[in-house]
Amino acid sequence: MMTDSVRFLFGHEMRELRDVDPTRTVLQWLREDQYATGTKEGCAEGDCGACTVVLGEPDGEGGMRYRAVNACILFVPVLDGRQLLTVEHLAGADGAMHPVQRAMVDHHGSQCGFCTPGFVMSLFALYLEGGRPDRQRINDTLAGNLCRCTGYRPIVDAALAMHDYPWDDPVRARAAGTAERLTALRRTDTLALAWQGRRYFAPVSTDGLAAVLAEHPDATLLAGGTDVGLWVTKRHMDLDTVVHVGDVAELHGIHEDADGVAIGAAVTHGEALDVLGRRFPDFGELLRRFASVQIRNSGTLGGNIANGSPIGDSMPVLIALGARLTLNGPDGRREMPIEDYFIDYGRQDRRPGEFVERVWIPALGGDEHFRCYKISKRFDQDISAVCAAFRLRLSDGQVVAIRTGFGGVAATPRRAPRTERELTGAAWDEAGVRRGEAALAAELTPITDMRASREYRRLVAAQLLHKFYIETTDPQARTRVLAEEAAS
Repeated sequence: MMTDSVRFLFGHEMRELRDVDPTRTVLQWLREDQYATGTKEGCAEGDCGACTVVLGEPDGEGGMRYRAVNACILFVPVLDGRQLLTVEHLAGADGAMHPVQRAMVDHHGSQCGFCTPGFVMSLFALYLEGGRPDRQRINDTLAGNLCRCTGYRPIVDAALAMHDYPWDDPVRARAAGTAERLTALRRTDTLALAWQGRRYFAPVSTDGLAAVLAEHPDATLLAGGTDVGLWVTKRHMDLDTVVHVGDVAELHGIHEDADGVAIGAAVTHGEALDVLGRRFPDFGELLRRFASVQIRNSGTLGGNIANGSPIGDSMPVLIALGARLTLNGPDGRREMPIEDYFIDYGRQDRRPGEFVERVWIPALGGDEHFRCYKISKRFDQDISAVCAAFRLRLSDGQVVAIRTGFGGVAATPRRAPRTERELTGAAWDEAGVRRGEAALAAELTPITDMRASREYRRLVAAQLLHKFYIETTDPQARTRVLAEEAAS
């Protein structure tokens, strides 16, 4: 059986949609169909945060989990089984402002007001987490919201003060009832929509996903929509058949043991951040810079891999770590080193009807070093000019094994095998690393584009290898650099 309507809570009101364009964005639906115009369109690509809304889902323990997302690249059918909250839902029944809104007023956090609802909703999601956030957590939360009027100090001041206002929060108070209502809406079959020749499917199991893809092998796979959404809003593509993998239960697991961690393809970057940051601290820091909170709450690790972009930040790190990819399809499962998945620009080793199921990342040994680096024009929410990662095992000052991963330096994310061969077996010293740098500069094939020149990318990649050498031979090097940056 299949379900043919999208059912969700808009605030606390039940909505059921049948005749809906599968690629209509939530932002369009809000503004044009609901006249809920507090949610704004700034960039239509998930960069500015003016369209921020909050999605709620049952947390599996009788409560709710809320996350801020970008409505401009979120398709309406993805709302199925979830709660959608906008800035219109924050005020109390008597019209009293929510503490986040009150704090923004009292601390003069708004001028023209266009961006303000997005800031309010990002802070509202943070407010729902409970506890009093520190400045670092606030800065991370607001990294995906742009303001061109006030500067950010008064907005940060509002965030620091928002818990000072007394408030009997109706969203929290109704969380158990909301979770119960949404659990009752949970589908046990595939959502199937049709609209003017377009199709949308959202299976709930890998078997259901395989069956849909067997019938529609050329369908566009949709995970978080942080890339696919832009195909619609920026490239104005017509997607005839879309298959959403975000409701497939088996793709959401994270399983870790002493040997490593396996992450399902539909796990978001935000969900993966804790475990990856704990096991590979540099990876966690890179993910914090990877994108805004809103994008990390939507975009998935599996989707980032499946797209195969040469500038996707997670892939060089996973390559260097020695990750393995599992694909599932008509001929069953197959596994491969993740670097073998990327064939050429825009081409991946994914057969018709196949989908990425999970990625497995082996644990670091006690004698291993790992670092990754992101070079971009902005610290937050920017595309890398170069991304580099290194995994190294030493014995008595000699390189036993080294793996590299690079992004932005070729048509695909890639290793540098000639450089690895040059370094393996050699002394891990200045002379040996300099030979490795020369091999790396000769091996990489970057291009010149708006982010960096070919020469710059080669130079930076070699210097990042040298930086890795310094940090692995002088444990205090990174601490000194961070201290100098903080002082400046």
